[in-house]
Amino acid sequence: MTKYLPFTIHRLASGDVDLVRDMLAVFGQAFEDEPTYTNAQPDRQYLEKLLGNEAIIALVALRDAEVVGGLVAYELEKLEQRRSEIYIYDLAVAEQHRRRGVATGLIAQVRNIASQRGAHVVYVQADLVDEHAIQLYTNLGTREDVLHFDIAVT
Repeated sequence: MTKYLPFTIHRLASGDVDLVRDMLAVFGQAFEDEPTYTNAQPDRQYLEKLLGNEAIIALVALRDAEVVGGLVAYELEKLEQRRSEIYIYDLAVAEQHRRRGVATGLIAQVRNIASQRGAHVVYVQADLVDEHAIQLYTNLGTREDVLHFDIAVT
């Protein structure tokens, strides 16, 4: 656990299913998509299995015992070189705790983990309409303009 006043960051492990559920509720509210994040959550056994997977990095920011933010990232091992990349897939902070360094602290922690693992880079996507996320990521990294495509599974 890493302390960032006035919150701490905790890496979730297999015994932290209740914290996962709290983090998912924060995601649902922040992304205005509560049905996706709360209506069909996996069972405890499935979540414990995922949290035991070292390639999945799930972090929560806690203020006292309350989850005020969360980050989920995935380590992707590469074929072209002996290295990996860390992809931040979800990052959100509860509305009343924004602009207080929570997201920056979560990213700092994932960067530390990436460094410890010898990862090549940490990267994240942002929606064009999300000005605050774009500003945060611009302050921390180099912007690349790319297109994202969802390909349906048949």
